[in-house]
Amino acid sequence: MAKTVVMDHPLIQHKIGIIRKKDTSSKEFREMISEIAMLMCYEATRELPLCDVEIETPICSTTVKELAGKKMAVVPILRAGLGMVEGMLAMIPAAKVGHIGLYRDPKTLEPIEYYCKLPSDIASREIFVTDPMLATGGSAAAAITMLKEKGAKKIHFMCIIAAPEGVKKMQEEHPDVDLFIGALDDHLNDHGYIVPGLGDAGDRIFGTK
Repeated sequence: MAKTVVMDHPLIQHKIGIIRKKDTSSKEFREMISEIAMLMCYEATRELPLCDVEIETPICSTTVKELAGKKMAVVPILRAGLGMVEGMLAMIPAAKVGHIGLYRDPKTLEPIEYYCKLPSDIASREIFVTDPMLATGGSAAAAITMLKEKGAKKIHFMCIIAAPEGVKKMQEEHPDVDLFIGALDDHLNDHGYIVPGLGDAGDRIFGTK
C-alpha cells in the first residue's frame, strides 16, 4: 500500500513560508523551490534499497553500502515542475530526466496533454514525478496515467503544496503511488487555486503573468 507523507522538517517549513509571501522575488522563489525539492528528495528516498559492496580504503578493505536495484528518473510536469528538477538532481545526479506537458483547461479544469518525452527504459526506473502544486489533482493523475501506459511501475509523486481535494483524487485514482507533500493546505477556491497556497507557481518561478 502506498503512503502519503506530509513533511514536518523545520527547514522545509521555513522555506515554504518564504515562497508563500507575495513579495518574494522570482529569483528567490526559484532558489527556494529548488532547495525545498532537494530537502524533500532526501526524505522521499529514505527507503531506497541498499546492497553491500567490497571496496578498498587508503587503509584497508571494507564493506560499504550503495544504492541497489532500479535506476531513477525525475519527471517534472511542465512547466512548474521544472523548478524542482535541479534540487532533485543535486541529490540523485545519475537520474535521467523525462518531461510531461499538461495544461489545465480554464473552464473545465481538466488536464490536456501537449508533450511527453521519457527515457527509453522508463519501465525499469524508479520514478519521481514533480509538480510544486497539487490542486484538483487532475494534471498529476493524468501524468501518472500516461507514465503507467508507457510501462512505468514504481512511481512517487512529489509536490510542495497540496490541497485535500488533490490528495483525495490521487489516492483514489493511483493508490499504488507514494505522495510526498511539503505542506497540506486548507481547500481550493472557486478558481481551483489552493488556499492559502502561493498563487501560480509557474508564473512565480518564471516571472510571467
